[in-house]
Amino acid sequence: MALLRFWFSLTERVDRRRYFIHGAALMALKYAVDAVVVRLVVGTWWSPLDYVSPVWSQRQAALAGSPTWLMGVMALWTLPFLWIGVSMTLRRAVDAGLSGWLCLLFFVPYLNYLLMLVLSLVPTTHRTPVWSLEREAASDAKLREALLALAAGLAVSVPTVLISVLVVRSYSTPLFLGTPFSLGAIGAYVLNRAHPRSLGYTFEVVFAGLVLLAGTVLLFALEGALCALMALPLAGVVALLGAILGRALALHAPDAPTHAALVVVALPALAVVDARSGPAPPHEVVTSVVVDAPRDVVWHNVVTFAELEEPREWLFRLGVAYPRRARIEGSGVGAVRYCEFSTGDFVEPITEWEALRRLAFDITRQAAPMRELSPYRRVRATHLDGYFRATWGRFDLHELPGGRTLLVGTTRYEVRMYPQAYWALFADAIVERIHRRVLRHIERQAERR
Repeated sequence: MALLRFWFSLTERVDRRRYFIHGAALMALKYAVDAVVVRLVVGTWWSPLDYVSPVWSQRQAALAGSPTWLMGVMALWTLPFLWIGVSMTLRRAVDAGLSGWLCLLFFVPYLNYLLMLVLSLVPTTHRTPVWSLEREAASDAKLREALLALAAGLAVSVPTVLISVLVVRSYSTPLFLGTPFSLGAIGAYVLNRAHPRSLGYTFEVVFAGLVLLAGTVLLFALEGALCALMALPLAGVVALLGAILGRALALHAPDAPTHAALVVVALPALAVVDARSGPAPPHEVVTSVVVDAPRDVVWHNVVTFAELEEPREWLFRLGVAYPRRARIEGSGVGAVRYCEFSTGDFVEPITEWEALRRLAFDITRQAAPMRELSPYRRVRATHLDGYFRATWGRFDLHELPGGRTLLVGTTRYEVRMYPQAYWALFADAIVERIHRRVLRHIERQAERR
């Protein structure tokens, strides 16, 4: 229990010796477990260089070919280590007489390793620490402080989002993790610095700030409502963790306000650090259906199929692109298949043509993956250009007893929004729905004959 309290609490003092020893030991433990899991599941060796890469996208590129669930499990496994790293960095900075706000650099590639090195060397300050002090709560000026907290949180997050999306054009891990964490930390700090508030009330104010940030994104036509809703669960959890940290800073280590102001200025500038992402590992979605028709009939409907009925699924009604019909020009390898979606055509040159058995194709051009829900007539979000890209597809037909056919559809895609483990969950679900729509249409068409 004492060890867990030291790792997870925000009140235990951390000197440089314990910071270095515990940090190195936890890093070695996490790497050992990660490497063993990757070896058992993927069959590849995750080297220490892959693990310590400061750019998260390069780490994930080393997991190319791994199942999506593995990335999800590893992301959950990472969360407690992330909290331990931030909380220990915060307490070590306070112990060294530095600003506790330095802990936010833990999210910044390259600078995080430099920060950990410095904190492992800087001695404990000789001044009396205020880490264990509590102040009596007050209830006056509650609304005014809440509004100031919201303004401070948005002052950090809005410029960071604008720079990341419009200038750097990078949907990086610092954007999706560092921005909501900073919003929560700054907002909670401002809310609690003068008069400590309850943790529940702090959460309410921080979540309101997150909703205002989403509204600002919609107002500036940077994103649509559906994408904002998809980002909200991840951003909400991270923002609440930031709120816990910001409240602790306000209660136990109230730095000068200029320290928090420096964060407001510095964080948007640091949005460019992770702009150059590594190669995106491919993902595959495989879906199958049993068709009560022979292979020659199924094959004809695979190569080209008539118009599909309008979708009933809420996902497609909210704007996600869905297939309408397919046609082909030519025959055999070199022919070009055109799959028309609700947002435009996918161009698919045929690379494998085994009549009645297999049809494979590259995807050389694709339409936008969705139409954004927005009060504006047209929203051209940056992530619609190349951040989700289908690269390859295949249909396999397997003869079954009784004149039936097993039809298998496979799609390979890349997603360049980070953390990929999170966004791949949505991408897999969307591709699966598209597969089901096409395969069931082929099934119905083939069984009518």
